[in-house]
Amino acid sequence: MPFQPDHIAHFPTLASLRPPRVTRVVAWLVVFTIAAVVAILILVPWVQTSAGAGQIAALDPEDRVQDVTALVPGRVERWYVRDGDLVKRGDPIAKITDNDPDLLARLAAERAQVLAEIAAAEQAMAVSQIDVGRSAQLLAEGLAARRDYEATQIKVADQRAKLAEARAKLTRVDVTLNRQSAQLVRAPRDGRIQSINAAAGATLVSAGDPLATLAPETPVRVVELMVDGRDIAIIRPGRPVRLAFEGWPAIQFSGWPSVAQGMFDGRVRSIDPSAQTTGLFRVLVEPMPGKPGWPGAGFVRLGGKVRGWIQGETVSVGYELWRQLNDFPLEFRRPADEPKGPGPDPVVKVKK
Repeated sequence: MPFQPDHIAHFPTLASLRPPRVTRVVAWLVVFTIAAVVAILILVPWVQTSAGAGQIAALDPEDRVQDVTALVPGRVERWYVRDGDLVKRGDPIAKITDNDPDLLARLAAERAQVLAEIAAAEQAMAVSQIDVGRSAQLLAEGLAARRDYEATQIKVADQRAKLAEARAKLTRVDVTLNRQSAQLVRAPRDGRIQSINAAAGATLVSAGDPLATLAPETPVRVVELMVDGRDIAIIRPGRPVRLAFEGWPAIQFSGWPSVAQGMFDGRVRSIDPSAQTTGLFRVLVEPMPGKPGWPGAGFVRLGGKVRGWIQGETVSVGYELWRQLNDFPLEFRRPADEPKGPGPDPVVKVKK
């Protein structure tokens, strides 16, 4: 009988058992696996992330897609561009004609008449001022009555009022002429004509009606991410963000961003103070300085879809699993550059 330990010798049945070798190997494998999993949960680091989806937008309002509108009412007489054409600032887009084809000629004639009225009023006022001076001299010499002197002053005031009225009429005519001269609609900035309101050519348009849609070619791009409100209170400007652009192949590892492929770096620029109608908060992400730039505008265009992962603190894998199971927000830690509150006044040392 083989040697058995004393505590097993008291149990003959247990001592007679001989488990197969495979069973013992599997048992040891299970033990090692459990130990390895526990070590991973405790020792392996994990970068917390808050995922969000969004789109590419332009930071400058002038770089966003905008409508080119009619400045005056009328009818589109001619188009100077087509869909997809490149235009420069000031290039003509459309010409609008008034319903009255002779309106500009009549306005020019009215302006000439008003100028003649102004000239006549200025001359009459000059003569009236001469009469005032003559009446004042005669009054001083006792050769004219005060009533005549006051009558000349009233006449000067009347002529001054007529001159002011004529000049106001000229201003109104010039405003109308300037508005009608805006019948040639020009591009407000460089860009590409995205679409044309073809119906405007056959119907009457009013001031403010869209004629075409202009999309800038080289905008300053940012990413708008929609993030759940559970994590928004912990996200701060300057946080690093990993971005995956639509149409650009990428492989993302949420907890280990260093091994991700096809991802691009960004940082949180700002966070909206209020939520959208969907209950999500908008986070603006800009390119990260010192990192490779985002794909060119030919690959990543305005309005393209984006997936983003805002990075948080580095914790253990076990803590992250516990957080996910309990649906807790990201780990909150005070940043090193954030003041912790008022402290004592600094001591200034003076060299003697």
